[in-house]
Amino acid sequence: MADVDVPSMPTPAPSPSQPEHLPLSFTHHGTAHTLEFSPDSTVVDLSIKIHAELGIPAENQKFMITPKLGILKPPFSDPSLRLSTLLNKKVVLLAPLPSELSALSKPSSIARSPPGAPSIKPATPARYRDWRKVQDEATYTFHSILPLSYLPNPERSKRFLERLANDAGIKASMRKHKFSVGLLTEMNPAEHTTHESRTLGLNRNRGEVIELRLRTDSYDGYRDYKVIRKTLCHELAHNVFGEHDRNFWDLTKDIEKEVEANDWRSGGHALTNEEFYNPNDSGIEGEHMDGGGWTGGEFVLGAFSGATSSDNGIPAQGLSRRDAMAKAAEDRMKKQRETGRDGSGAS
Repeated sequence: MADVDVPSMPTPAPSPSQPEHLPLSFTHHGTAHTLEFSPDSTVVDLSIKIHAELGIPAENQKFMITPKLGILKPPFSDPSLRLSTLLNKKVVLLAPLPSELSALSKPSSIARSPPGAPSIKPATPARYRDWRKVQDEATYTFHSILPLSYLPNPERSKRFLERLANDAGIKASMRKHKFSVGLLTEMNPAEHTTHESRTLGLNRNRGEVIELRLRTDSYDGYRDYKVIRKTLCHELAHNVFGEHDRNFWDLTKDIEKEVEANDWRSGGHALTNEEFYNPNDSGIEGEHMDGGGWTGGEFVLGAFSGATSSDNGIPAQGLSRRDAMAKAAEDRMKKQRETGRDGSGAS
């Protein structure tokens, strides 16, 4: 019998596995470069690595990506853009060479200072900017600040709230815990006040609104900044825990320590251990932080469903919450003028 050649069956190719590294190629001044990244890297990681590998700071970087994407530059409008989406696109880095950047920082060898003239120090390169921190601060922050316009000197209240929002310690703690607050506003002293106690702050719907008692009861002064900042630490903890349980107080203590440690004005150190965590005392007799995290119902900003009538008999149903608060403040001040400060009824 004649030999018959039996064709061998092709060996199936192994199934590709998930690559451990993602190579991204780009050109810079006509030179091709390839950098490796993890599969989940973003354009922010590309910018950081170019600074580390090529010595080009983020503020000098500009990327031309074709087709469709066009020009991208830090801080990116979409910092979550994955590098994996750029693999089939042409990426060109538009930036000066490191030698050109260093030449700009050196004094010119042609233009020399005349004898006796003061020497000119070479310009120092711009400090590296942490773009990831910039993006986090834009996300984990107070997205709106609003004083009560119907109370005296609202601009001063606005400056007070802005100082709290820009406090280095508060910003650092909000980034760490990823706290995002819709509205930071002030509390009307006429609200949440009885003969026995005063409420210093409120957190509504776990960060939808935080209210702080900035003013004294007579509206003519403002309370101590550190007391209000401590109240804000307390209210931020309500973003996570509504009840005043052990978990809540542990988080409050951590936030207060972080705020003090990152406060460069105080050198990053607390003066005493008593600065932190005393759930039974707000610093002034008869005052307490709040009654816990409030959610739903009449506590949602924009609706004052719990009111049926104002003090002078005018129906409050249908009024906005701010209008009802303003009416209550006007009624209270009117009564104070009629009765006099000594309660004798003299005007």
